Amino acid sequence: MASQLLETSGGRAQANTPAPPGGKGNIGWRALPFLALAQFMVVLDGTIVNLALPRLQLEMGISDSTRSWVVTAYALVFGAFLLLGGRISDFWGRKRTFITASAGFAAASLIGGLAQQPWELIGARALQGIFAALLAPAALALLTVAFPGGKERGTAFAIFGSISGVGAAAGVLLGGFLTEFVSWRWCFFVNVPIAIIALIGVWILVGESKAGGSTKYDWPGVVLAALGLGSLVYGFANAEHGWGAVESWGFIAAGVLLLVLFVAVERKVKNPLLPLRVATERNRAAAFLASFLAGAVLIGGILFINFYLQIVLGFAPFAAGIASLPMTVVLIITAGIAAKNLPRLGAKVPSALGPVFMAAAMLWLTQVTPDGTYAVNMLPALILMGIGLGLVFVPMQNLALFGVDKDDAGVASALVNASQQIGGSLGIALFSAIAAAATAAASTTTAGGPLAALTSGYSMVFLWAAGVAVVITPLALLLIRIDRKSFSGTSDTPHVHLG
Repeated sequence: MASQLLETSGGRAQANTPAPPGGKGNIGWRALPFLALAQFMVVLDGTIVNLALPRLQLEMGISDSTRSWVVTAYALVFGAFLLLGGRISDFWGRKRTFITASAGFAAASLIGGLAQQPWELIGARALQGIFAALLAPAALALLTVAFPGGKERGTAFAIFGSISGVGAAAGVLLGGFLTEFVSWRWCFFVNVPIAIIALIGVWILVGESKAGGSTKYDWPGVVLAALGLGSLVYGFANAEHGWGAVESWGFIAAGVLLLVLFVAVERKVKNPLLPLRVATERNRAAAFLASFLAGAVLIGGILFINFYLQIVLGFAPFAAGIASLPMTVVLIITAGIAAKNLPRLGAKVPSALGPVFMAAAMLWLTQVTPDGTYAVNMLPALILMGIGLGLVFVPMQNLALFGVDKDDAGVASALVNASQQIGGSLGIALFSAIAAAATAAASTTTAGGPLAALTSGYSMVFLWAAGVAVVITPLALLLIRIDRKSFSGTSDTPHVHLG
């Protein structure tokens, strides 16, 4: 279906200036690589520092308890402010937001690469998260407007959705290469040219798009969402030092209370930060929940896979990145097959089947040993994980935005990204606490020294990650009711079964 970029004036949609010869649809396809590049960058940044952490920690003198915040600071701020970022892109202009956020992300990355103190590095990661919270929903909202429906939309969203898994997996490989052969600082510097390329492409090819109607911000909702999510993640992060401390359960309880208040406020305010209609429609709810849980397994689980490869098996950073490459390759192949068959299968089948493969991968990893081998302990799990992620990420972006009013495109885009990033933040915090407790317990009961204790901790993390992954399957089976015609191009508008 021909794409049409829209802008609003007085709350009414108006067409932009005529497209170049060749049809307006070509604008969407030419812009897609630049929009996808931005998505690739923000997801890449969630994992690119993983393999750099051991070396980065030594060079900067970061403690074990602070180390995880180099990853968590980005994911937490990214997720906490995504809803606000989605509304800013809707009201201020999605193209304008995209361009501003791309420039800001490049600047924050430069600051991170030049950091000399741990607080400077963690601050730069948080700043990256703020600009990522603007960039990601703007990119997905622009894609939504560029491909309003039909078969072209399904194909474009399949490509865009698979970028999430590819970006997270590619971050591991690129981070390992840069850390070993250049410097861990280039894990930050590499974002500068990527951001500039995406900025220039969207500047030239994409028209402005805004939401109509009221443009008032829900500041109480912003504060409650940010504080609630931040408190929740901080509480889980402190659980690494024991679940009984007030710094753990106190912040977790406060986070839950603040998020309950957030929902209550959103039900009452005139212009909510998160219109509940966006999150409560059953198909979109399935996408948001799946994104949350998959983010915990992907971001949190991959972190401990990397720790096992480097700390226990003794892989150098780049070798560890190469070791993770099969997952990326399998993910790309699986995503392509899933996208091609989405019109025939619909969203339910891949969404329910993918988590089974993810859980199987994590269960395989529970068998890791201090003297294990890559071929036996890791490779089969990485292949299974690639299959699972490819099946999950393809329908996720499609489901999250099917049936969304154009005025809510930014906030719906933000919510699917926020779900993944907050899931990743909680996954890292929770899995770190589980690993610390299991390692401490094993150190007093397990013969074999520190590596054996560490391996026991990692094994427990993989068991919990398997449990998280498998929960996605019943959610997909129970909630997804979307008509396959929405992916086949036989219907111009999304058609959803609500029964």
